[in-house]
Amino acid sequence: MGMISIEGMEFFSYHGHFKEEQVIGTRFMVDLFIQVETSAAEVSDKLHDTVNYLSVYETVKREMEQKSHLLENVARRIITAIHHEFPDVLDAEVKVSKLNPPLGGKIDRVCVTLNSDDVNEQA
Repeated sequence: MGMISIEGMEFFSYHGHFKEEQVIGTRFMVDLFIQVETSAAEVSDKLHDTVNYLSVYETVKREMEQKSHLLENVARRIITAIHHEFPDVLDAEVKVSKLNPPLGGKIDRVCVTLNSDDVNEQA
């Protein structure tokens, strides 16, 4: 078993509670950690024996392109899509960060982190 991480995926998206955020947009960072059985790929050195990182990135990108009011909603959609499109993923954790959020002061980011257990408990 192994943990594959795709970290620092940066997107320009239109997520936010305020109307201006949904019009102007801002930068987001996504870190994704997926647990998969890697033993076959470790021996074979073949892409078809593991999860294709490019396909996973494209799934995250597609979810980031859909507007949401809350980071919690974005994170849940990402985990749900990962499990739906990649059945070999045993567990997933995603951290969605809004960079330079409009909160009235100098703030680097606000983040929401969810894992598969959080999503499964609420289903």
